[in-house]
Amino acid sequence: MLKKLTAMGGALALSLSVTANVHAGVSSQEAAKLGKSLTPFGAQVKGNGKTISTGLGIPDYTGGIQRKDIPKTYTRPGQHHPDPYTADKIAFTITAQNVSQYADKVPDGVQAMLKTYPDTFKMNVYPSRRSTSAPQWVYDNTKNNAIKAKLGETGVDNAFGGIPFPILSGTNEQKAKQAVWNHILRWRGLYVVRRASEVAVQRSGAYSLITSQQEVYFRYYDPKYNFESLDNIIFYYLSFTKAPARLAGGAVLVHEMLDQKQMPRQAWGYNAGQRRVRRAPNLAYDTPIAAADGLRTADDTDMYNGAPDKYNWTLVSDKPVEMFIPYNNYKLDDPNVKYETLLQKGHVNSDYQRWELHRVWVVEANLKEGERHIYAKRRFYIDADSWQIAAIDQYDRRGELWRVSLAYIKNYYEVPSQWTALDTFHDLRAQRYHVQFLDNEESSILDYSQPVPGDRYFHPAALRRRGR
Repeated sequence: MLKKLTAMGGALALSLSVTANVHAGVSSQEAAKLGKSLTPFGAQVKGNGKTISTGLGIPDYTGGIQRKDIPKTYTRPGQHHPDPYTADKIAFTITAQNVSQYADKVPDGVQAMLKTYPDTFKMNVYPSRRSTSAPQWVYDNTKNNAIKAKLGETGVDNAFGGIPFPILSGTNEQKAKQAVWNHILRWRGLYVVRRASEVAVQRSGAYSLITSQQEVYFRYYDPKYNFESLDNIIFYYLSFTKAPARLAGGAVLVHEMLDQKQMPRQAWGYNAGQRRVRRAPNLAYDTPIAAADGLRTADDTDMYNGAPDKYNWTLVSDKPVEMFIPYNNYKLDDPNVKYETLLQKGHVNSDYQRWELHRVWVVEANLKEGERHIYAKRRFYIDADSWQIAAIDQYDRRGELWRVSLAYIKNYYEVPSQWTALDTFHDLRAQRYHVQFLDNEESSILDYSQPVPGDRYFHPAALRRRGR
């Protein structure tokens, strides 16, 4: 699957000039298409003209989920989200037995999961709902970025408060990097507090939860700043471990940098037993994450993050292609679904997953000669509406498919913001997987209603006091 597209991408890359160190935005005439023939984030407004009830149709974009569309049963911040699409029925199901009929629309990694777990993993395909939405000021900033944002070798210049490159432009490699930066800098709200669990599910199905409270302040989206005053910071991330008891009291603080070659990610850890704050070195690239039991690397987190300098980047097709990806996965957050039901051997329970046909940008990253990383090749499937990476195929140094990452997209419609219900990371050989953001059994989920704290709240000197 995608062999023809890959060849096309390679031909495009060869036919274009060498990538410049800096690439500016599009013309004001091109940017004027945003909110008209293009969505505010740059996707095609028009659908594919097919009936959506068949599962093979993509509708026109009409603004995504708006206030009027929020279920009346949603009444307070942090509440689990009632599904706005409960009336939708399964159009058809893709299994290991019939996946060949849809091979050109199923990511390679997902096809491998169907073959690895033929008796339990399936894709229930629902009518496609283009639910992506954001505040108007984010759309306004995105249009401004389209004209002014510049792509550097390892960062982005003159972008703030919106998608940096809603209309991809330049050489093939520049477009590929822009698409990935759009994911890294996508809109996910301003400040959020969340209590959730992560877990590594073993081949036997056994697992042990690690529960934490996480706080993220997306400084890049704070209207009181601009690109110059950001001081190279995208966001602050703070996490306190609540359970199990042997880990409780520990904390992690991260200052996420925009250009991590200019200044590497800053991270600190607080050890409750030692009552010491220590700098966390090398929290980047393929550093294994301890809580993930080796199933997630530092740059796997949020599907992909950090400096893009270890890879050569290629846009596989010069326009988005239609693919089945996880979308509108409200059932995975249902408080009536317990973890023991959701966490099956090999993968999350397929009965609670929702798959839809959407347009995606396909981007490949190939490890540069002389660089080291456990993934020699990565293929990203990026939702054209939201710029959220929905799926990733990850290959080892022998060129064999090894790991598969899936982001189960949903709209946090009280903001509104497109993010994920769960992120999962699968090792096909070991038949183990890691899950982030489990919150079904928590009394509340993401809470966007809390006031934004100041920068001092995320200072390492304050980590000890709050980690006690």
